[in-house]
Amino acid sequence: MGHELLEDNFPFAEGALSGKRALICGASKGIGRACALMLARAGCGVIACARSEEELKDLVLEMHGDSHEYRVLDLEDLGEVRRIAKEISDSGPVEILLNNSGGPPRSPLLDNEIIDFDSPFRRHLHASHELVRALVPGMVKSGMGRIVNIISISVREPIDGIGLSNTLRGAMASWSKSLSRELDPCITINNILPGYTDTDRLVEFANSMSSRNGKPIDEIYQGWRDATPIGRLIDPMEIGSAVVWLSLPATSAVRGMSLAVDGGRLRTI
Repeated sequence: MGHELLEDNFPFAEGALSGKRALICGASKGIGRACALMLARAGCGVIACARSEEELKDLVLEMHGDSHEYRVLDLEDLGEVRRIAKEISDSGPVEILLNNSGGPPRSPLLDNEIIDFDSPFRRHLHASHELVRALVPGMVKSGMGRIVNIISISVREPIDGIGLSNTLRGAMASWSKSLSRELDPCITINNILPGYTDTDRLVEFANSMSSRNGKPIDEIYQGWRDATPIGRLIDPMEIGSAVVWLSLPATSAVRGMSLAVDGGRLRTI
């Protein structure tokens, strides 16, 4: 699985977002990169943001066309977030915003000092809030806005060993739900809750677990697959497909929701 999802299973949205612009955070790899590729295939002009310029250049080349661009951006630098958001919004409305960034390191919650909360909250909640504030006026002017946040299934079932991440994801979900009651009727805001997704982040997670409990990496991965009814990890392109669906004009009634893309792992209804 992988790019065949992009190539063979995309008729539902081919060209459906032509003429729209999408700002994608954390676009250099993993879920963010997959979402950028999928939105480009749907017709969006993509503005890809991340810290790695070389990876962003490669992404823009892979998306093809002259409607795509990139910005090197560290989401923890809120002054730079505000500057780039203004620069982008001054050049025209951005109809689609994907808030996405890597989570904090794995550790029990009580191992964290108060200062450990600062950086993760800046690059997730605070940066997302700044971007929404900057881009919403353009969305209202264009008559359409779609805000999608990549968070985690831990919003519904906290995951052992990542207490800081669980806390942060819950804050993002509550922030999003509150905004869903305030935003203009033409704008939707929703969350994607990925399950165990085949990314570099999951590799880091597995390595951290292995170093803590001595369990072999292969055994950890097999445990994740066994816990997922579809019997495999989620492909990032599957997350991208869900993001495209939530971005379509036809999904304007889906608002303030958290959609699990987890292969059935969650036991909650």
